[in-house]
Amino acid sequence: MPGQLTLYGLAHCSTCQKAQAGLEAHGWSVSFRDVQKQPLTDDERAALVADFGDKIVNRASLTWRAMSEDERAADPVAMMAARPSVMKRPVIVAGDQRLLGWTANVKRALGVPA
Repeated sequence: MPGQLTLYGLAHCSTCQKAQAGLEAHGWSVSFRDVQKQPLTDDERAALVADFGDKIVNRASLTWRAMSEDERAADPVAMMAARPSVMKRPVIVAGDQRLLGWTANVKRALGVPA
């Protein structure tokens, strides 16, 4: 099952680091994209919102907590453009699969022991 996948996140995010290490340890070839250093395009952000809806915004993050009510009310596409770190991560794209986070269900879907 393992093959090539793309992992979107932040280089300094410990969850993204764990996900990348776990995937590579189980045979996946991981292409990592730091969304802060290589920002997503409007189309890419819109696709994430289409795939995941409101779940793409990490409301438990320090970034979210530091935002004003006006910023929190913004469209998620614009919000992620202004503050890439508000995106829930990692986002994993493996073929037709679009997965969010590094949960037991995501690991199971990719053949990584939980």
